Amino acid sequence: MQKIVNPKKGDWKSILKRPTQTVAEIEKTVNEIFREVEQDGDSVVKRYTEKFDGVTLSDLKVAKQEIEEAKKLISLELKDAIELAKSNIETFHKAQRTAKVEVETTDGVLCWQEKRPIQKVGLYIPGGTAPLFSTILMLAIPAKLAGCKEIVLCSPPNAEGKINPAILYTAALCGVTQIFKVGGIQAIAGMTFGTESIPQVYKIFGPGNQFVTVAKQIATKHGVAIDMPAGPSELLVVADDTADAAFVASDLLSQAEHGIDSQVILVSTSKDLIDAVAQEVDKQIEALARKEIAQKAINNSKLIYMENDRVAIDLINEYGPEHYIVCVENEGFYVDNTFNAGSVFIGNYTPESAGDYASGTNHTLPTNGYAKQYSGVNLDSFMKSMTYQKISKEGIRNIGSAIEIMAEAEGLQAHKNAVTLRLESLKE
Repeated sequence: MQKIVNPKKGDWKSILKRPTQTVAEIEKTVNEIFREVEQDGDSVVKRYTEKFDGVTLSDLKVAKQEIEEAKKLISLELKDAIELAKSNIETFHKAQRTAKVEVETTDGVLCWQEKRPIQKVGLYIPGGTAPLFSTILMLAIPAKLAGCKEIVLCSPPNAEGKINPAILYTAALCGVTQIFKVGGIQAIAGMTFGTESIPQVYKIFGPGNQFVTVAKQIATKHGVAIDMPAGPSELLVVADDTADAAFVASDLLSQAEHGIDSQVILVSTSKDLIDAVAQEVDKQIEALARKEIAQKAINNSKLIYMENDRVAIDLINEYGPEHYIVCVENEGFYVDNTFNAGSVFIGNYTPESAGDYASGTNHTLPTNGYAKQYSGVNLDSFMKSMTYQKISKEGIRNIGSAIEIMAEAEGLQAHKNAVTLRLESLKE
């Protein structure tokens, strides 16, 4: 990891740059696949599945028998762990429900807001080297709680044409309605346009590599909403001499092992801690099964020394981390003054892994600095807020004149007439 000492503010942007390709470099490929899927549907999806996943499929949809078989392959221990996580995630997301908001803004003018579920949602679940069945918990549970009628899941198959059994088990447990053996750009395109097999959805959720991230952004040009531009995973830890260097190193490596384009950063006001963490990273990485992946991510990562808390927090807000761990004596200062972060983990005994799996919070979070304007996935992500109003005769008398004046000032005569006719009728 690169060590940086008191970087000048003018250098922050370059120092904090993510190791990702630009949209322009990937967009051409995405647009081409989108165009083909829109025109020819399943046949194109199967062709790209063969190209990218190395398997020829006759049927894209996962059969019920495959799900039943997957259930038998999951150990009781893992099932219990998934159930615990499911319970905590349900508890936290149920608590996010809000009541109907109703107010009489003026005598006779009643306004209210109610929430309605998005009827059809698509979930993208990465497979490959790390089948993220935990992401199904994070997406399908709030989708089910929100009342979404169709919950469609796409995940890439392995070379045998199968989806990891933990993904199938968790999807069935959480109420996913249809599962498809499709990954990458073609999966996002399939859910965007719909094919002979894959239903078209209204909103797409889930993390993925840079190609999936760009595909989701392109999907918005075709009338489909997305949760956020969630790309390669990242973590920033702020720590001082009160932190445990071994703990900090383990947290950095937990994100580094996600992929070679992941990024982890340590910000500290202690040079001694930075040195200790660097040594622990070198030590712990040797024992990792995904050492090669983690090492490449570590090569893109930084150890940054800042001279005081005030400058450190400014740097952190400039970065806007997806995951953010606070292990400092003055934790209140950092928590209160952090405005840009996806999810915050406080204290030496709160590893980022807890949020990834079982604490109850959602791990589908904004990356690449999007924490400055996006929230992580929550119950409201699967709902729409709809407003209503009902105006009585008294109400239209109270606000009618103001509407007429404003409409006339904007040159919209028909808007004015819609009120004038009603006011005139009340004089009769």
